[in-house]
Amino acid sequence: MTTYLLRRLAFLVVTLLLASAVLFFLLRLLPGDPANALVSVGATPEQIAAARHHVGADQPLVTQFVTWLGQLATLDLGTSYISGLPVGPEIASRLVVTIPLTLIAFLLAVIIAVPVGFIAAYRSRKWYGLAISAVSQLGIAVPVFWIGVLLISAFALSLPLLPAGGFPPDDWADPVGAIRSLTLPVLTVAIVMSASLTRYVRSSVLDVIGSDYLRTSRALGASFASAMWRHGLRNAAVPVISILGIELATTFLGAVVVESVFALPGLGSMLLKAIAQHDYPNIQGILFVSTFAVLVIGFLADFVQRVVDPRLRDSISGNRVGGRRA
Repeated sequence: MTTYLLRRLAFLVVTLLLASAVLFFLLRLLPGDPANALVSVGATPEQIAAARHHVGADQPLVTQFVTWLGQLATLDLGTSYISGLPVGPEIASRLVVTIPLTLIAFLLAVIIAVPVGFIAAYRSRKWYGLAISAVSQLGIAVPVFWIGVLLISAFALSLPLLPAGGFPPDDWADPVGAIRSLTLPVLTVAIVMSASLTRYVRSSVLDVIGSDYLRTSRALGASFASAMWRHGLRNAAVPVISILGIELATTFLGAVVVESVFALPGLGSMLLKAIAQHDYPNIQGILFVSTFAVLVIGFLADFVQRVVDPRLRDSISGNRVGGRRA
């Protein structure tokens, strides 16, 4: 396992470097010049040249990329062209909204999807099992922003129980206000995510219910609950864990849509503003942090899979699995 972790960490670092290169060069291929963020309409060629020199746009792209990598090595994400403030602390201040939104919605979706998905599989031939499958399929097809609009209409306009958007100016210094502000965004994300997770949980549980090892355990006298606990749970969990990692990463990246609907001062609204202003350091910093988060989530999901399933650990160490070398 130690060898695997070291190899996986090395792969994570290489992937992050490649993603950083793609992010940097693709951003420079987009129309526009980073110096445009510093000059006004009608600027003279001398002013444009001075602005390009100030932001380093007059240097070769390779030189700019190496400079940026050097900044990343010191945990420096650069300085905003517009505000003149360091990008890192600004992102950190926005994460106090985005991370709670992502994690709370993710946990709520898991709490909903696991039992509901199990019921949909266990009672797949009953009317309510079919109804759960149909509703979950509908939930996948509905856009997340539309769910947000419906919740705002129901609980902020028709029944003024919760705020339609915004966040307390003191952030989490006002915990009640922060929780009230995040309630509708969390429900929006959780509804859509739980619909998707329910489908995966149902599919995984159906595979276990129809497996030979579960039927053998039942034939030897074990009850369904006992057989599922001893043999089915771990096998059903392995594919779901990888999906959980994907869903968590997708939720983090999709925060831009939900934060826009509810006017939350999170990472998503910061990214939209940076794109509108051609503020390259902010764009690069946000995309780099998002990429890093996605890669780390994937790494953790992969690691948990191997902790849960000993067959994967055996395949890593080269032991025989099922009578043959993995």
